[in-house]
Amino acid sequence: MQSLAVDIAATFVDDAAALVTGFGRTLLRFAMAPINRIANACDVAGVLAERRAAFRMWRASRDRARPQGRRFSVLGRFSPLRHLSHLT
Repeated sequence: MQSLAVDIAATFVDDAAALVTGFGRTLLRFAMAPINRIANACDVAGVLAERRAAFRMWRASRDRARPQGRRFSVLGRFSPLRHLSHLT
């Protein structure tokens, strides 16, 4: 009986974390939209599109090589500047 209660609590915590993460991403995209529009307007040579594609390929290969499990840092997940990493 105790394991069922632990499973329910763990599921609730995971769902709450996913909900908070989703709201955070939505707010961050809304706040960063003007900066992304300016960056895309100034990208004459298409460098940002190339970097995004390279980052997606790198992330896909990393995800395939990584063992299953959750690894994340709290600062990395909630950092307000992590979506701007493709601009550097």
